[in-house]
Amino acid sequence: MQTAESDHIKLWNREVDVKPARVVAPTGPDEVSAALRQRDGLPVSVLGGGHDWAGRSVRRDGLVIDLSRMRRVVVDPVARIAVLGGGATAADVIAEAGKYGLVAATGTVGDVGLTGLTLGGGYGLLAGKHGMAVDNVVAADVVLADGSYLHTDATNDPDLFWALRGGGGNFGVVTALEVRLHELDQVLAGFIMFGFEQAARVWAGLREVLAEAPGELTVQSGIFSGPDGSTALLLIPCWSGASTEGEAWINRLQRLGTPVFSQVTPMPYGTLLRLYGEQIADGNHYAIRTRTVRAYAPEVIEALVEAGRTRTSRWSGIPIHHAHGATTRIPADATAFPHRDPHHVVEIVAGWRPGDPEPARHIAWAESVSRSLAPIAEPGGYVNLLGPEATDQIDEAYGQNTARLLSIKRRYDPDNVFAATGLPRR
Repeated sequence: MQTAESDHIKLWNREVDVKPARVVAPTGPDEVSAALRQRDGLPVSVLGGGHDWAGRSVRRDGLVIDLSRMRRVVVDPVARIAVLGGGATAADVIAEAGKYGLVAATGTVGDVGLTGLTLGGGYGLLAGKHGMAVDNVVAADVVLADGSYLHTDATNDPDLFWALRGGGGNFGVVTALEVRLHELDQVLAGFIMFGFEQAARVWAGLREVLAEAPGELTVQSGIFSGPDGSTALLLIPCWSGASTEGEAWINRLQRLGTPVFSQVTPMPYGTLLRLYGEQIADGNHYAIRTRTVRAYAPEVIEALVEAGRTRTSRWSGIPIHHAHGATTRIPADATAFPHRDPHHVVEIVAGWRPGDPEPARHIAWAESVSRSLAPIAEPGGYVNLLGPEATDQIDEAYGQNTARLLSIKRRYDPDNVFAATGLPRR
């Protein structure tokens, strides 16, 4: 097992500047176990892809277990199962599964660690057809704080298996996941951009389209920068069914306004993740707030239009994740992840370049957008995006699943060694 220097850690969000006491880079669960048994009372964090905006993969004066040397992916094409190391990225899994014409449910960016994303939920562009990433977990290998090892699934430590699916990395180090794969050679997907002056009309029309859309169509929308840095409304449709039927849905989306840019074409799913990832600037500073809404209601659209009008930086934006179809057919108490009605997760991203003399104004913009949506939003929010300061939202994030989740936390991590995504205080 390698012991690394703490300054080698490069997180996606350059705003995070935290120095741990120790960093280890294990190659397998035995080395993870040894690191935990020798932690000398240090708090522990687990580093996967390093994309958590709040930097919770690196704890100040703590032990960081860096899983970057545990990225192996093994695919069983007959059973349609992938076993992925805890450090594997979405791109790692899609590349290996794609050799057999298969895909996994992932998020939208290939460089993101798939385990961390999945444990908190995992919204993605296949959610309507195949559910969220968390819905496709078959089993997990976990090393607990005392160094003991568990293989958990629906019959082995089923309570822990339930809690891991939505409860985040708050119970142990997940060294491997088994996830269900799906047959899919390509998707019909891409980008449709509208000038922001069309935003209210396009979002209103999108509400009508999504009310009728089958599970094969998932559409992310949002506020992004156009090529010249100006504010634009972007639709990112992904159709995972028969291409002829999909073309009719794409045409309908393109007719919601007058696009300034539209490129939607058949492509491998991995290509879509890569193209999306190219829109995300690396090396910036970020702060994120989030709200969950049922639909693009007029009050929601009004708040979003104002958000676009007052945006303080070309590096800021608002991706809006779409949950419907297969995601909503799972009972709210089947996993710890409780959000099973059709909804949209509004990810309010304030971004600024290093050296910006006024970072507070960008954070204030994100706070303002969050406040404007609060009266019309659902209680709680998506835990992968809720920062540590969002305690009131975190308290409501698990709804009816709260009591069971906290009980399992007390059983498997009574000393609170692991603190990844937020858990309710009561």
